[in-house]
Amino acid sequence: MKVVSRTDIGRVRASNQDALLLHRDRFSLYGVADGMGGHKAGDVASRMTVDMLAQLLSDKKPTEHALRSAVEEVNKAVYAAQLEDPDLKGMGTTLTMLWEDEDSLLIAHVGDSRAYLLRRGEMRQVTQDHSLVGEMVRDGIITPEEAARHPYRNVITRAIGTAEDIECDIIRVDKMTGDKWLLCSDGLSEYVTDGEMAQRLENMNMEEAANALLLRALSLGGRDNVTLLLAEVAP
Repeated sequence: MKVVSRTDIGRVRASNQDALLLHRDRFSLYGVADGMGGHKAGDVASRMTVDMLAQLLSDKKPTEHALRSAVEEVNKAVYAAQLEDPDLKGMGTTLTMLWEDEDSLLIAHVGDSRAYLLRRGEMRQVTQDHSLVGEMVRDGIITPEEAARHPYRNVITRAIGTAEDIECDIIRVDKMTGDKWLLCSDGLSEYVTDGEMAQRLENMNMEEAANALLLRALSLGGRDNVTLLLAEVAP
């Protein structure tokens, strides 16, 4: 797949706690992790997560069992680190990643970073937000429009490293020539609408779309770190 990525500290934050996973191999890994837990801790959680996944999965054949086992091992390591070091107490991170096989992609997802797929002009969010408002939308308590303005929209219900055990969504999607994937932290998805994302992905090349999406998020306030990864399935 052709891949481009962008990450930016934003207009407000003192540090960038997001991390990109870009490991090109026989079976490549692509992902976004959005750390939390303070200036130092969020950085550590997201970086530990992407570095360990690259190490654990390098050269392995993509299988659901291998992916789930790797995420569980990473979770235990991040959880142990925050127990051992008072400066890291309470740290955790989201994770949304793709593991590329010849004919399909395995997706691992924890938290409220997102994976979108644009296929034949139609864009859909493939992952479900593990967040308080995400659950409220799925339960019919609030609408997606209300969720975008909800005061607790940043409260996530699952994260790597915040508990000894982790529940990770694993999804397999067949590859189709021309598919465009967007992985992003909520620094993008909270400000830029799905329709705006789709319009840019469909009408721009990868580099142009990545730049346009980043600049759009920053122009709307940039109150969070912004990280995105675009991947296109080549013939």
